[in-house]
Amino acid sequence: MEDPSLLFSPLSATEKEAAAESTAYAPAASYWEDAWLRLKQNKAAMFGLITLSILLFMAIIGPWISSYTYYETQLSLKNTPPCGTFWFGTDELGRDLFTRCWWGARISLFVGITASFIDLIFGVLFGAVAGLLGGKIEEWMMRLTDILYTTPPLLFVILLMVIIGSGITPIILALAITGWINMARIVRGQILQIKQQDFVRAAYALGASRRRILLRHLIPNAMGPIIVTLTLTIPSAIFTEAFLSFLGLGVQAPIASWGTMANDGLPAMRYYPWRLFFPAAFITLTMLSFNLLGDGLRDAFDPRLKK
Repeated sequence: MEDPSLLFSPLSATEKEAAAESTAYAPAASYWEDAWLRLKQNKAAMFGLITLSILLFMAIIGPWISSYTYYETQLSLKNTPPCGTFWFGTDELGRDLFTRCWWGARISLFVGITASFIDLIFGVLFGAVAGLLGGKIEEWMMRLTDILYTTPPLLFVILLMVIIGSGITPIILALAITGWINMARIVRGQILQIKQQDFVRAAYALGASRRRILLRHLIPNAMGPIIVTLTLTIPSAIFTEAFLSFLGLGVQAPIASWGTMANDGLPAMRYYPWRLFFPAAFITLTMLSFNLLGDGLRDAFDPRLKK
């Protein structure tokens, strides 16, 4: 029988290096790093992110690029089609639509983002507390959301306009009063699932307070669905602002908003289509970009889709 020791021989230095490289493991990516890597692989989501970045950048610097203000009237140049001087043309009062579009982007994005972040704070806290406490308290809290959910935001806008007047403030308040309900429901559902996990029970067993468990364990582990819901709430708020301004319940002249510009351009659609095209295109592009980004974030944060 052959000696077993003769069947083995020491590895050379080159063979040792090759074996070490083949068995080396890449450092494990964190949850957020893994989500970002998967988001970058989603071309539609990256298109939405890049488009939103460009829109936000132009909303900041756009009004300063043109030599005209959003309220400057030039009746001799009214309804001028897009040209080298007026890139987006002019309206019925000779105002530069390029400047007004980017000023309207400031209004629409400000209203949408501000209302959505108010919804984020209140909705997350309300839903998390309801899911954590449970019992009768949760039942009463969720019935309150059901009552508010049946009330249309348009009614709140009209009531607030009667009380405090027209403008951006009543729109933001109206969106904040009812917009947090969807966020609260989603967060509550997440908290009900997460609080059954072993690490939460261990925190209870170690004597952690409810506040610590809520802020350090439950809400951080629900951040994925929260961020996705936020990216889908912002376009809804932007569209609501544009819709209310289109009806004349939003910002008032001479302040520019995509909704007011669409309202001004609708009667002249057959003869001066650029007056309606540009604000409508920006509303559509913004909502599309937010929805593409939201869908991409949903896929990136979902561990079941991880390959």
